[in-house]
Amino acid sequence: MMIFKIFRSDEWSDLRAKGATAGAPIDVSDGYVHFSTATQAAETAAKHFAGAEGLMLLAVDADRLGDDLKWEISRGDQLFPHLYRDLRLEDVVWAQPLPLKDGVHQFPAGLEEASA
Repeated sequence: MMIFKIFRSDEWSDLRAKGATAGAPIDVSDGYVHFSTATQAAETAAKHFAGAEGLMLLAVDADRLGDDLKWEISRGDQLFPHLYRDLRLEDVVWAQPLPLKDGVHQFPAGLEEASA
């Protein structure tokens, strides 16, 4: 199963340069890297990145993260994936821009089907 991380362009650049990251400031503060499932990603973008441009959508294979990935109840009593170690560049299956059009982030077509 693919899970997704939204990064600002500087956070993505930092991961690419260093090869690993503790995540965005909220991740560092909370002590884990926040991820979303395909069905949660658009709501995450709207709630935490409203109006933000220059975002990157990263896909990570949850099965490759092992026991460091925990599924915990969060927003709306839904289970969200949380990574309790640094995110490594080698964890990223793919990354692509998450463009903003008319105030809404445009996710790749078929994201939910492709993430299973």
